Amino acid sequence: MHLTRRAFLKTTALGLAATAFSARSWAQVAGTSSDVRVAVIGLNGRGKNHLASLAKVPGVRLVAICDVDVLVLARTAAELAKTGLTPEKFTDIRQLLAMDGLDAVTIATPNHWHSLAAIWACQAGKDVYIEKPVSHNIWEGRQLVAAAHKYNRVVQAGTQIRSGEGLQEAVAWVRAGHLGKITAARGFCYKRRDSIGKTDRPTPVPATINYDLWSGPAPVIEPHRNSKKNGPVHYDWHWIWTYGNGDVGNQGIHQMDVARWFLGEPGLPRHSLSVGGRLGYVDDGETPNTQVIIHDYATAPLIFEVRGLPSRPQAPAPVAAGMNSADAADAAAATMDKYRGVSIGNVIDCEGGSIVTDSYFEARALDRAGKLVREFKGRDRHMDNFIDVIRSRKTADLYGPIGEGHVSSALCHCGNISHLLGRAASEDKIRDGIKGDAPLAEAYGRMAEHLAVNGVNLAKSRLTLGQPLALDVQAERFTGSGSSAANRLLTRNYRAPFTVPQLA
Repeated sequence: MHLTRRAFLKTTALGLAATAFSARSWAQVAGTSSDVRVAVIGLNGRGKNHLASLAKVPGVRLVAICDVDVLVLARTAAELAKTGLTPEKFTDIRQLLAMDGLDAVTIATPNHWHSLAAIWACQAGKDVYIEKPVSHNIWEGRQLVAAAHKYNRVVQAGTQIRSGEGLQEAVAWVRAGHLGKITAARGFCYKRRDSIGKTDRPTPVPATINYDLWSGPAPVIEPHRNSKKNGPVHYDWHWIWTYGNGDVGNQGIHQMDVARWFLGEPGLPRHSLSVGGRLGYVDDGETPNTQVIIHDYATAPLIFEVRGLPSRPQAPAPVAAGMNSADAADAAAATMDKYRGVSIGNVIDCEGGSIVTDSYFEARALDRAGKLVREFKGRDRHMDNFIDVIRSRKTADLYGPIGEGHVSSALCHCGNISHLLGRAASEDKIRDGIKGDAPLAEAYGRMAEHLAVNGVNLAKSRLTLGQPLALDVQAERFTGSGSSAANRLLTRNYRAPFTVPQLA
């Protein structure tokens, strides 16, 4: 059952300032009215895609939008007004969740807000579409899974590749044994990430942003970044540990989710290890821009690689004046390395061939000689699926169930915890430390060559050899050497009143 209105408002510290519920709206089962009434929370990045996707789904009515930046909120409202839409506007998610006539929310906030926002929505009786990764740390992701069950909510993780019919068919085909056993499941994020710049003092927060609300569960820290493109607050939080999870948690969640999907592994791996660093420039970013993570599964190893530097030194900037987004994406991709034709995607190696995915929703099966065996075509139905399940209440039909989203997000966190607890090491020490792991050693060798092309001298700019981590898969805790420090990174200190509740 849901929290009472009073309990929810008390929990979120909003009290009597919140918009009052009507008895009918609180008791109403989402999706039983003619329209599914939805609000979008977070409008500056993926939220734009949420608005576009919702607009294409029949029977959906956008009733509210929410963003802590009043400039972004006003700009979005003005764009929607051109299409005849006038949703209510909020800067505080708590006030939005207390509004009358709301069935579901989609959440596209920074990562550090994901789990808490979704849990609050579940407690308020709303169904939830939550962007990836579904959590900022492993513990809070498990609390979100518990909230979905406790409050009987539909919660769709934004791992939209799972909605592609082509990928669904490819996974089933491989699991049926058409290419033999999987020998390695690989994921790649070779996506150019330029320096965000270096500051020597805090950067003022624009007056349009409620920075206390933006910080939410995290401590209120003056930003030390000043990207010309994104400013001191927006987007580049991805590369700051307090808020983001690097490209491992930004793009890598998709590729690790697909790799684990092919493996058919339902939980965390037995061991995890990272090798990487932030190399090639010095800036205010903290997360690695070059990294290899290996997860040890019983079925086969899962290897994920991040590269943010271009494939050739002095490659031109990927975005030129007047270039549209599609051309900019193509230009950026042209500067990046590829692994067997893939810069962003997956290669699933099997005894009898491989599956290659370099498109979100499609795949190709190749034999051992590289000859095309079969193609799998598809498209994105993730938001449609979310709305379908809101209406049916059959959560087993979700393409991105929150339990799967939690596990794949936790893979990102495991790799990052290994990195954070690691130490800078010489190239000889790294090669010696990983020589017994052939897939990792092979990936590391290619990474070292890539860094050399970019002029990175590993004798001077050393990579971090991560802490090898062993896991108790059922408990979702670390065991053995280094486990005490690793387990402290399973969660964080939350800032009241933005505290993730313990539900599991």
